[in-house]
Parts: sequence; structure tokens; C-alpha cells
Amino acid sequence: MPVQTSIQLFTVNAALEADLEGTLARVAARGFTSVEPYDFVRRAEPLAAALQAHGLAAPTGHAFLASTSFVNPDGSGTTVPVPSPETVFEAAKVLGMHTVIDPYTEPARWQTREQIEETARLLNAAAEIGAQHGIRVGYHNHAHELEATIDGRTGLEVLADLLDERVVLEVDLYWVARAGVDSPTLLRTLGDRVIAVHVKDGTLDPEQVAAYPPADQVPAGQGAVPLAEAIAAATALEVAIVEFDHYDASARGGDIYDAIEQSRAFLSGLGLDVKVDA
Repeated sequence: MPVQTSIQLFTVNAALEADLEGTLARVAARGFTSVEPYDFVRRAEPLAAALQAHGLAAPTGHAFLASTSFVNPDGSGTTVPVPSPETVFEAAKVLGMHTVIDPYTEPARWQTREQIEETARLLNAAAEIGAQHGIRVGYHNHAHELEATIDGRTGLEVLADLLDERVVLEVDLYWVARAGVDSPTLLRTLGDRVIAVHVKDGTLDPEQVAAYPPADQVPAGQGAVPLAEAIAAATALEVAIVEFDHYDASARGGDIYDAIEQSRAFLSGLGLDVKVDA
């Protein structure tokens, strides 16, 4: 199955909030034809219009389905008003999405099997509602789901076993590496449930990764994350999504748009550069 390339719009979140149209135009100018929106419920209509205007599709998107609050990896938290799953899926249909992916659950929810079972229950319930709208539900990892272990297995593997067969996974390859887990092996273990990956690279320099957001991220193929090997191990991959949590342009050179274009070119070199109609 051909694999689409995309970009998670959180990569350019500050610019997007300031200038939706202009930012999407710059993303399209760097060769992207697909994007992965975040926080899309509150702006579904204008976002859909802007995407269409710039020839961009949104096959996947991020929205909370199993959380009522957000706690950052550094421990700081923000109360997030989370819309109902029905509201999320209605907005997703406006944008033409086929998969809505829960982007984050806090580390404190990964300490016991019972906690993971509750997260699975919430995702499975959302998947039941999503199916009525013709939309899949997915889950996206950070490092803590892999740093957590239950009976010798990572929390993400335990979650996968508890999920309804309709729930898919989007594996963030940078955070897998940050957790010290071999991503090709993990992807082979998770199998066909993985339909998306976040293609994110970094030097994994211990001092830089200690910062929040991490300061080590570089264009895909220029760091220490085994991206090509992991992508090759994803047997059911549908979309490969470029993302930066943070990009230190002053240290790396160029700007974030140069960095995302270099990442897209890396994927193109792997044979992943499928164009789709918006």
C-alpha cells in the first residue's frame, strides 16, 4: 500500500496561531500535500477552507479522547476543555479525516495494569462512536508509555493487547528512541496495528534532551534515531508524518521550513512521497 507523507502542524504551532493561511501556504510550498492538524475542533470550518485553498489534505488529526487534562512531560499541567467524542468526530468529518489520534495521556496513568486497562476502555469506547461516523481512533505515544513496564513488557505493548481491533497506533519514533527501546523491533511486535509513524529525529545528546521541549531535534536522517529501519519494519504503514517538538534554528541553521523540507526529502529518498488530492 502506498505511504503518504504528511506534517504534524504542531511543528509550526506559533506561526499557525498567528497566520493560518500564510503558514499553510508555506507548508505547501515546501512540497507537502497532507497535514496532521491538532486542536482542530474549535476551528474546523476555517481550517478546512484554508486546507482546500492550499491543496492540502488532512487524513489524520490529533484530539483528546481519553483525557480531561494535560500534563506536560516536565510536570507542568494545563486544564484542557475536552469536547465529547461525538463533537470531535463531527469536526473531523468537516476536515475529511479518516483517523483521529489521541496525542497524549500523562505518565501517572502508566504505573499499573489497571490504569492501562482504563485508558484502553476509553479508547475502545471512542472507537465505537467513531465507527458510527466512519472514522478510526488511534493512540500516539511519548517516551513514558515505553519506559513503563508491566510483567516485563512495555506499557504500549500492554495497551495494544487491550485495544479493540479497530483502534490503531501512531508510533513516534523519536520518543521510542528516547525511551531506549529499539524501534524496528517494537514495530514488528506491534504489527499491523501501526498505521502511522511520527518521523522525528534527534542527536539524543543527554544534555539537550533534558530540556523541555527537547533541544536536540534535527531534520530527519540527520540524527541518531533509526528512522529508515523503523519505517521498513512498519508492515501496515499508511502515513509517515514529519514533526518537530522544537527546532533550534540558531544552532542548526536555516529555519523550521527548511527543516521540514529536508525531512520530507528524506522520506522521498525512502520512496515515501505519495501525492494526494485535497
